Amino acid sequence: MNTTPAPATTLQGFSRSESVAMAWPMIMLAVFFVIPFGTMLTISFFERVPGGFFEPGFTLESYARFIDPFFFKSLGMTMMIAASASVICLALAVPFTWSLSRMRHHSRVFWLVALLSILSLSEVIIGFSWSLLLSRSTGIGNILVWLGIENRAPKLSPGLGAVLTGLCYLGFPYAVLVLFPQLSRLDPTLHEAARMLGASPRRAFMNVVLPNIAKALVAAFIMVFVFTLGAYLIPQLLGKPQQWTLPVLIADQALFQSNLPFAAAMSIFLLGVSLSLVVCVGWLGRTAPHDQDDAHDDARSEEA
Repeated sequence: MNTTPAPATTLQGFSRSESVAMAWPMIMLAVFFVIPFGTMLTISFFERVPGGFFEPGFTLESYARFIDPFFFKSLGMTMMIAASASVICLALAVPFTWSLSRMRHHSRVFWLVALLSILSLSEVIIGFSWSLLLSRSTGIGNILVWLGIENRAPKLSPGLGAVLTGLCYLGFPYAVLVLFPQLSRLDPTLHEAARMLGASPRRAFMNVVLPNIAKALVAAFIMVFVFTLGAYLIPQLLGKPQQWTLPVLIADQALFQSNLPFAAAMSIFLLGVSLSLVVCVGWLGRTAPHDQDDAHDDARSEEA
């Protein structure tokens, strides 16, 4: 007869140690996300006092300002910059990752470590570094003067090109790391078979490789879009006021305009957009394995 006592369980069927281990991340989630989010959501409904700060109340005035042309202009600029940076990152990351997946092990490790080192840099370091590189006095424009291409060093910052350069530098490693697992698992015989059937390297890549990584492309686009959507310092340092994004506008309303309810409402809006895109990435991650299994099953049935 087994006399070993059963482990103590909670009402949910977990042991006491498992319940304690699960409680800690739940407490951290409540302290660092739920409570701040609830506070921000509450403040977004407060009334702003003219000449003051705000007072408790319930009004939709902050959300009603979403139909203001100024907000739509800032929202459009934010979406345009984030989408443009995501497209540029994908255009650079796809051929780079394709080559990376076919490198030897030592070369592949070197480039992956280099990408991870970029991820270790903060947005502050990236923003100030590119502001120096694109400046007229100490920037890369002096190289053009030294080569005789320009008579005077051009001023490359601030401007839209400088903002996109900084955001692409920030988002490029994320695009590569999202695409790399899918491209490294791709059967190389597919590309070789297309070449043997007469397809050019470009056509084989466009018609064979890209369709097999379509979901990874969408996931990489959304991932870079989310990261660039919340960028604050790079648009402020490298862009002109007309190129400032919603995070810059939120900081301006909270710190300089003393309009915390409107800043909180815009933060709720931006957070909702980001979470929706993250959910899309999670959905793509769950459906991709099933699609691959279905493809394998179809291939096996055809062979049978």
